Formats: sequence, structure tokens, C-alpha cells
Amino acid sequence: MKKIGFIGVGIMGKSMVRNLMKAGFEVSIYARTKAKVEDVLQEGALWCNSIGSCAAGKDAVITIVGFPKDVEEVYFAEGNILDSAAAGTYLIDMTTTSPQLAIRIYEKAKKNGQHALDAPVTGGDTGAKQDFHACMPLFEAMGKTIVYEGSAGCGQHTKMANQIMIAGALSGVCEAFAYAQKAGLDMDKLYASVKDGAAASFQLSSLGAKILKDDYAPGFFLKHFIKDMKIAAQEAKDRDVNLEVLNT
Repeated sequence: MKKIGFIGVGIMGKSMVRNLMKAGFEVSIYARTKAKVEDVLQEGALWCNSIGSCAAGKDAVITIVGFPKDVEEVYFAEGNILDSAAAGTYLIDMTTTSPQLAIRIYEKAKKNGQHALDAPVTGGDTGAKQDFHACMPLFEAMGKTIVYEGSAGCGQHTKMANQIMIAGALSGVCEAFAYAQKAGLDMDKLYASVKDGAAASFQLSSLGAKILKDDYAPGFFLKHFIKDMKIAAQEAKDRDVNLEVLNT
């Protein structure tokens, strides 16, 4: 597996493309605005003028776009991935999207003889596990925690749980900081006092530390996180689970 098509080269996508190239993969990319990806093109990525050409003739196609409607477009609209990729191609969607959409992609891919996986996770059972292991070199080039979650959609459900946890933890950090400021506390002393105790979290140690430095450079766009939370809220509602903190 050497030739990779990569569609959606944003904040996270650029790092993934760079890591894949460092690992020795030939990476062809497509983005809506070529000017925004000139840096990775200069570093060795190959430009494709369309989604179809980016998917054709590749061993694997990776997508990480913005919203469920974007996922639907790249996989199902005219000139899409599913119609352009050859049988046997691994289709890996790393966008946070609805579990139902992940299942739709998996089912269409299966009819085409393609292998669809959602996030770093695969669809189906025995065959899907084989797909997961076949793509392990790709996952290892892009991330550290690599877990097979289960059948199609389970990767997206896992991501929903992840986003629910982040929403609560980050809200707690921000509310605590707002309270501490109003109480006249020294914010650096507060941080030093709580960062390693029972209130410790990645949101506090990573984003909390940035907040204290007035560093608001995006590592992830708020509009995408709101999208994730809306998907999680709807999935919870469909299962009669009442998540008051998430809804708030």
C-alpha cells in the first residue's frame, strides 16, 4: 500500500499528509482551494484537480472534511470517491460525522468491492478486522492510539463519546477560570495548584494553559465542534439518553 489519495487538507489534514509523506507514502491531495495547500504541495504532495482523480488508481483514499453534508458530497455526488476508486481500494473517512452516514458509505463500498472504514475504525466484523489491520501502517503514520471499535458506525459513536467528554471538561475549565478571575485569584497560582490534582484533565493542561497565555490560535474550529455536539445530541435523543451537560 503506497499510493494514497487525501481529500480535505485543513488544520488536521495537513499534519496527517506530512506524516504520511514522512513515512514514505506517495500522497495525492485534493482541496477546494489550491492556494491553501501550496505549502504541502511544495513539500512533495501531488495535486489533483478533482475528487475523482484523487480517488482513482490509489491503494487507499483518506477523507477529513468539515460537515456530514461534505462527507455525503465527496462520497455520493457526481464524480465521487465511491464511483472513482477501484475495487479493492481502502476508503477511510476520518471526518466526525453521523454513524448512519458511515454505514451508508460502508454498504455502498461493499457492493463496489471496496473496503470502507470510519475514523481509524472499520465496518463489518471478521472482514472488517482484516481491513483494519491492512491499513495499520497508515494509522501508525498518523496517530498513536489505534483501536478497533467494531462494525460500521462504531468509530463515529466512539468519537461522539469523546466529544461529549471534551464538552463537559472544557466547559468546567472555562467556568472555573471565570470564577477565579471574579474572585481575584492569581490565575497562574490557581493553575499550579490544581493542574496535577483531582481536577486535572487534558483540557486543563493543554487548552487551559493556552487560555492563561491569551493564546487562542485554533487547533480545531469551534464550528466543527458544535457540529459534533449536535450529532451527539441527536444520537443520544434517538436512544432516549438525557445528556443535560451536553445540551447546555
